[in-house]
This record gives sequence, structure tokens and C-alpha cells, in this order.
Amino acid sequence: MKNFDNSFLNEKIKLIAGVDEVGRGPLAGPVVSSAVIFDENTFIDGVNDSKKLTEKERDELFPVIINKSLAYSVSVISHGKIDLINILQASLLSMKVSVYRLNIKPHLILIDGNKVFNSVIPSIPIVQGDAKSFSIAAASIIAKVTRDRIMKRLDRYYPQYLWAKNKGYATQEHINAIKLYGSSPLHRKTFLTKILAEEQQQQLPFK
Repeated sequence: MKNFDNSFLNEKIKLIAGVDEVGRGPLAGPVVSSAVIFDENTFIDGVNDSKKLTEKERDELFPVIINKSLAYSVSVISHGKIDLINILQASLLSMKVSVYRLNIKPHLILIDGNKVFNSVIPSIPIVQGDAKSFSIAAASIIAKVTRDRIMKRLDRYYPQYLWAKNKGYATQEHINAIKLYGSSPLHRKTFLTKILAEEQQQQLPFK
């Protein structure tokens, strides 16, 4: 993975930012992105696609990545903004903001996925980048840990939805809770149309 990133280095490209987002699919909560820049010689054993790591492994790598990075940043885009501009645009916005917030300007941006956001800095989309690029994988870990912690904190206010466990994703328990209690102020309303429509249909009186 480190060799993948270093293959982009040349006389003009000395600093590479890996960017990734977490939280496109959940029914509630924000989408979170992170951007990370490393020195070309920095390697951290265990860094991988965050989805392939356990929660314990991610939590242990989180401070190591932060301490060994040249720069890192995080961007959080709310559920309300997601409903307003759609999840794709919100994801691209969060990644763009995370790069903007870096206190060091990279020469190249590696973006997980097949889309890029508008930037004056050259950008390359990398399909399954979190499994190929060291810096993207590190960014995915930062974003994942950050979002999970947000959802655990929000769970204290809305424990009926079990966000500490499901992190807002569409588990059957979460869907059942929405049908039972209705949506919360932190749910993505545009994601609940089908679920709420089914519940309303079931509640219609027989004629």
C-alpha cells in the first residue's frame, strides 16, 4: 500500500493526501471524511481498509496515524445537509472540506472511489482506494473512528435506535425501531421514505 502511494511521487509531487469518507449508507447521522498526509518514508503496520479491521484495531491505530502524519483533518456533514443536497454531493463536499482544512497543502490528492470534487490541486479517483493506498486507508480509519464515536455519543439521546451498536446503518433492529417510534431529528428523512411509507400503509384502517 505504501508503494502504491510512493509510485505517484516525482519532482513535482512530494506530498500526497489520501482522502476517504464514511457514512454514505446509514439512515441517521452525518457523513464524515478525513484527509491524511504522510512523509514518504512513514509506514504504520496494520493500516488497511477500515472495513477489514475490528473496532479495537481501528481504535488502536487512530492515535498512531494522527501522531505519525504530517497533517490530517476531518470534515463532518450533517444529516440535514445530506437531505438538502443528496448523499453523493454531501460525500464529495465533506472530502473537499477535509482537504481544505489540512494545514499543509498537498501536491496530489488520492480520492477513494470513482468521483472527484472540484479542486485546484490535481486529484485522482482510486476505485477501492482504501484497499490499495496507504494514505487513503489511514484516512478511512480516521473517518470511521470519528463517525462511530459521534454515533455512540448521539445514542445517549436516542437509545431506542441502538446507534451505539448499529452506528445508524439500516439493520433490522434499527428499521423496527423507526417503525415503532418514528424518526428522530437526526435521521436522514430522504432515506426513510420507503420505510415510513410501508409503516403508514400498515396502519391504514380496513374498509
